[in-house]
Amino acid sequence: MLSTSTLPQLQAALRDAKLDGWLVYDFRGLNPVAAGVLGIRGMVTRRIFAWIPAEGTPQAIQHAIEPGPWAQWPAAWPAHVYSAWRDLEALLPTLVKGKRIAMEYAAGDAVPVVDRVPAGVIELVRAAGAEIVSSGELVTQFFAVWTEAETQSHREHAELLRGFAHAAFARVGAAIAAGTPIHEHEVMAWLQQQFAAHGLFTDHGPNVSASENAANPHYEPSAQHARRIVKGDVLLIDLWATKQQPGGMWADQTYMAVVGEPTPKQREVWAAIRDARDAAIALLSTKLAAGESVQGREADAAARAVIVERGYGQYFTHRTGHSIDARGLHGMGPNLDDLETRDERRLIQGVGFSIEPGIYIPGEFGMRTEVNAYVSPTGLVVTPVEYQRELVII
Repeated sequence: MLSTSTLPQLQAALRDAKLDGWLVYDFRGLNPVAAGVLGIRGMVTRRIFAWIPAEGTPQAIQHAIEPGPWAQWPAAWPAHVYSAWRDLEALLPTLVKGKRIAMEYAAGDAVPVVDRVPAGVIELVRAAGAEIVSSGELVTQFFAVWTEAETQSHREHAELLRGFAHAAFARVGAAIAAGTPIHEHEVMAWLQQQFAAHGLFTDHGPNVSASENAANPHYEPSAQHARRIVKGDVLLIDLWATKQQPGGMWADQTYMAVVGEPTPKQREVWAAIRDARDAAIALLSTKLAAGESVQGREADAAARAVIVERGYGQYFTHRTGHSIDARGLHGMGPNLDDLETRDERRLIQGVGFSIEPGIYIPGEFGMRTEVNAYVSPTGLVVTPVEYQRELVII
């Protein structure tokens, strides 16, 4: 959060990027960066801005009827108060005219997760005389980097999820061996019970999907559409959770099994996604260990090349990985993506993300292998410590 103690680091980053400042905007929570970086709390029903210059003192623009959200704003920093739109439009040029500034904007919507400022506001600020560039790299550095407590929390949650997934596979095996019917939604409910028993939170899921349902990456099982798990099924378990407390950090993993002896095609698809995952891990590990700059899209390309070479490229229909940060499972840091978006942001120390190539063959089955990773001072760290190497046979 921006404060007198964190300001020097942020201003140094602005100077390094050859920026005159960062203009942070919000209206009705459209831009989560405003809350995360500025410490804004409470209702924001009118337009607000914060000007963070590369040199000098930050300045706030707040509406007359809503001083409350600015309680954390240092008293020594100016806070301009407006009521009328004429006053707002007269004030903006005094801060940004003739300056090269960052905002939560992505040209051509290249990176939607940081494209948070409406086009009309962009027009307003440009009319005030500013040149606007994307704040994407700043968002990575000052919004998405994990703290030490968050890193430790993630590692703990990752090991818990790994244990839950393998225990779930064992339950399925025991039920089938005993001739007891077991359905996707029942396994999901059991996993939810494990989450609750360990104080973990998830907003929905987990995803337990068999064969043709696993070919839908965002499938959700339900009792209303019960699907029994039977011999011959491919079984996908995707589970994600965190603890809702300061320092809590998400973990997100996917595991694959087959009930009975896998077919040659099932083994082939598993090998393709596993090798694609490992290609992404190898590329990131090598570059980061050497101290080289690397973008998430490079890992996406490495993983995708393996699946294309194996003949399944048309069935890998999503990015290789998404950012994970304290504000959400799908965070605002750099993604491992050169398919869905043009994400050219660097993977800097402290950012975390998933690595999850998948192959989804409609009407047959889908497979995905998912681990998480973060950039430590010494390079890439993959979680959980022991991640899936071979297809589980139930």
